[in-house]
Amino acid sequence: MGLERIGITIAKISPGKESFIYHSHQFEEEFIYILSGRGIAEIDEEEFQVGAGDFMGFPTPSVAHHLRNPFDEELVYLLGGERKNLDIADFPRLQKRMFRNGNELQIVNWENLKPFA
Repeated sequence: MGLERIGITIAKISPGKESFIYHSHQFEEEFIYILSGRGIAEIDEEEFQVGAGDFMGFPTPSVAHHLRNPFDEELVYLLGGERKNLDIADFPRLQKRMFRNGNELQIVNWENLKPFA
């Protein structure tokens, strides 16, 4: 189809597990669409119970977010968004920043980030 920056995945979270580290993106937009099950979406330090038919979108620069499943049934959702060659992601609870350039990844502690003067 010629699409080069869009990715869509069917993802599943088992009971008691979570999707990924609480994070935000500078350049890549993301979305989550719940297909079945229930979960807790953490978005910008707020929690929301989500279920089938719920949609969450994260335009850039995005607020921090992630999804967890504290319930007894599997949570199934579509995860989609851009897959650009360059992105910067922050992991606020870990106090880290990731730089991605192609396949090269670099992680830096926030305390080591310095302005370029």
